[in-house]
Amino acid sequence: MAFFRSLSAVESVPVLTGDGVFLRTPQMADFPAWSSLREESRGFLQPWEPTWPPDDVSRLAFRRRIKRYVRELEADQSYPFFVFRTDGALVGGVTISQIRRGVSQTCSLGYWMGRPHAGQGRMTAAVRAVAPFAFDTLKLRRVEAACLPHNAASIRLLEKTGFRREGLAREFLCIDGRWQDHLLYALLRADIVG
Repeated sequence: MAFFRSLSAVESVPVLTGDGVFLRTPQMADFPAWSSLREESRGFLQPWEPTWPPDDVSRLAFRRRIKRYVRELEADQSYPFFVFRTDGALVGGVTISQIRRGVSQTCSLGYWMGRPHAGQGRMTAAVRAVAPFAFDTLKLRRVEAACLPHNAASIRLLEKTGFRREGLAREFLCIDGRWQDHLLYALLRADIVG
């Protein structure tokens, strides 16, 4: 019974399309491409991400990741997407997470791009594709994102996709093994429909 419920949670999330990309929920069959891209991009991603566990790119760790994704989808807590070029090559990932309902109706947006695909506009297309899903399908009012003050590429991405800077959070996240300050950004429903 739980297996079928899990399948329906994943299958209920639509494939999103953008300019030269499509986004869909991760599947176990994505492991070889994901593992290869993450390993190839380790040095590129390390300054911007939490410290990776020793087995991070292993099949077992990926299986645990997929199970966590399914649980979070079922609970309406998180919506993970892998980003693919239109030819089917995996290029990165985008996650809507930390969904807060009630009077908040907000979430956090996180993303990563494999080193060979950085700077080609694909993450801009992915973020533009995921925003209508957050607002129209999930009925959220606000999408928040945070980035390191020295991450010029992430700042450009957020500002290009309509996010507005709202402030600085001191020691906001533990990135690359250190508690680091982050710039806070947000995109409101009104920012893209107004």
